[in-house]
Amino acid sequence: MRRTEKTDRAMAILALLKKRYPVPETMLVHENPWELLVATVLAAQCTDARVNTITPELFRRWPDPASLSLATQEELEEVIRPTGFYHSKAKNLLCAAKRVTEFFGGEVPQTMEELITLPGVARKTANVVLWGGFGINQGLAVDTHVKRLSFRLGLTKNTEPVKIEQDLIKIFPREEWGDVNHRLVWFGRDVCTARSPSCDVCELAPLCPKNGVKASSGSKSSRG
Repeated sequence: MRRTEKTDRAMAILALLKKRYPVPETMLVHENPWELLVATVLAAQCTDARVNTITPELFRRWPDPASLSLATQEELEEVIRPTGFYHSKAKNLLCAAKRVTEFFGGEVPQTMEELITLPGVARKTANVVLWGGFGINQGLAVDTHVKRLSFRLGLTKNTEPVKIEQDLIKIFPREEWGDVNHRLVWFGRDVCTARSPSCDVCELAPLCPKNGVKASSGSKSSRG
């Protein structure tokens, strides 16, 4: 990683995030890579908290890819309905379960190239599963929080997740990629929210150009 002004600022930001969140982790409750994959797919356009209320029953009824592959669309939709977009999510999860069962021997694949062949799994989900399920940093997951904070902090000028990911992996050490995602997600929920960022109590403020943030921001108190 070539040292630049941006990488120095990125490392300073990371140091502050590490102080706030010394043990970063996903909020999605899971016990294995398959459960993490399913939960991450369900979390699209849905809160992690709500997903965590759905997955216990889902995994009780279908504990692995093989069992889920035998479920009907209607059965799965009934369970995951509260997560929204349940028609497409159910279709993707059933197809993913069948592919994992038939092509990967029932085991979630451990490469980006293989993971993105699963229906409903793009780079973001694949990166989450690789890091959270196997401890592999093959990329850096870019969700809405990472996208928003990366722009506000001046770490990227891009708006497309794949291009943002490429910008971020150039300025953060590879061994930090997975935890950078978790820390930015937590910070985006606690402090640098979409509508009312708490700039007045933000420890990153001295390092932040506040790109796209209205001057009136900062009236809200921070959690945590």
